[in-house]
This record gives sequence, structure tokens and C-alpha cells, in this order.
Amino acid sequence: MLRPGLVIFMQISDSSSRILAGLLEARTGQQLTMSRRWRLETALSQLLRERGITSIDELITILVMGREPSLSTRVVEALLNNETYFFRDRTPFDLVRTTALSELIRRRESTRTIRIWSAGCSAGQEVYSLAMLFAEDPARWAGWTIDILGTDVSESMVGRAREGTYTQFEVQRGLGIQQMIRWFEEGAGGWRAAEVLRKSLRFQVHNILEPAPHPGKFDLILCRNVLLYLNDNTRKNAFQRLSSALAPDGWLMLGAGETVIGQAPTLEADRDMRGLYRHRDQVTKAA
Repeated sequence: MLRPGLVIFMQISDSSSRILAGLLEARTGQQLTMSRRWRLETALSQLLRERGITSIDELITILVMGREPSLSTRVVEALLNNETYFFRDRTPFDLVRTTALSELIRRRESTRTIRIWSAGCSAGQEVYSLAMLFAEDPARWAGWTIDILGTDVSESMVGRAREGTYTQFEVQRGLGIQQMIRWFEEGAGGWRAAEVLRKSLRFQVHNILEPAPHPGKFDLILCRNVLLYLNDNTRKNAFQRLSSALAPDGWLMLGAGETVIGQAPTLEADRDMRGLYRHRDQVTKAA
């Protein structure tokens, strides 16, 4: 057994790298490209320490023997890139608040219901950011049903999102002091989102390559910095899933480095809101 705090220096063989890459892609659709394989040592070091495993090659041997199915899940979750923070790239959120939501108020007046899906939500910061947009303007949304769903392929991240507790470092990323104090309460375990935010949200484990979660049609879908890690064919399949889950007049928000060009023929950039995409026929109507 390794001593607590012992630093592990690992030499990772090409065959081990390929096996880990194959496991990640089979479970999530994400590719572990050569440019990302440098993360293997950092991503897996804590897991190896916990299990007393001395090298990644030893880890691979345990995985191949198949005696511990739960270990492969831990490995996959460790390899996922869960980087996120509150109001990440704030400009798209400003567009949603000032323009998209104003449009939805007009279009959904008959049902007074808005449905939003954050796909690949990681530990939930994006979902809580959305909840704050509504909670900070209660008079505007009085009498409305706001259904905000956060999903992620990682069970542990979904668990963290439901709990809504963040470290001092995490809660300060993207939030001003007033927002932090207003919507989070400091406790022994960190800063926890206010109950009014937590009770307005729902979370579930979901892979974007699977059929869309209930209710299946969303007015706004956020899928940011997830598609970057998929190969071309898998990304096209993901876009098909997202497009089919998007309401006819809804919006899809992607990350700054992502686009539908050449990947999603049914979608097109919104000409008035940079970073948001709509069904192509809706863009044509607006022209």
C-alpha cells in the first residue's frame, strides 16, 4: 500500500494510453486525442493513490481482468474534462437575459412555460447561473413555470450539481461579491447555493448521444465545450440529437470554439445573437 501523500511518477505506455482512450470513447463518445494525453498522469494520480496502485500499467491490468466494474467508471470520470465556472464567457448569458428571454416571454405567453437544458453541465455552475438570471428578476417571471435541467455523463458531477456546494475558489470564479453573498451560504463543506435556486433545478445522468431527456423539446439548449472532444461522425450524431430536442423556434448555445458549420445542416447561426444557433428555417423567416 502506498504511503499517504506519496507522489507517483508514471511512465505511460502507448498501449495503456490506447486502452484508456478506447474506454473513454466507448463510454462517452469523447476522444482522448494525443494533445490531451498529457492529462492522464494528473487525472488518474489521485485514484491510484486511493487504491494503492503503483502505475497506470497496473491499473490497466486490473481493468482488463474485469474484476472491478466500478473501477472503470471511476477511471472514465477522472478522464473527463470538467472545467467550468459561473457565467462562463458572460456575453452569451447577457444575450440570453436581454434578448432571448424577452423573445420567449412573447412567444410563450399562452403556456407561460420555458424549458432549458444544459447538456454537459459538469458540477452545475452553468445551471445555477441560469437559475440566477430568473431569480434576480422575480416580478418578471411571476406566474411562469421555469424548467431548467442539467445533465452530464458523469454520475459524480451530477451528484455535486444536485448538492450545489462549491469551494471558495469555485464560487468566486465568475461571480461578483454581491451575487456570491446573495445566492450562496458558507458552511463547513464550502459555499452552498441557496435553497430557492436548488429547488428550481433538476439534474440527471445523461449522454448527449442518447435520446433527449424528458420533455424532449427545449426552448434553450446549452451544450458548450462538449462537442470539441468528439470525432466528426460522433459530433454530427450529437448535433442531430440536440436539433431534434430543440423547439422549432428555440436556441442552441455552443462554446466559443464550436460551430454548426459542416456539422449540423438543420441549424444556422442567429444573425443577431453571436454564439446562439437556431433551426435554419427560423433564420430564413427572420431575414
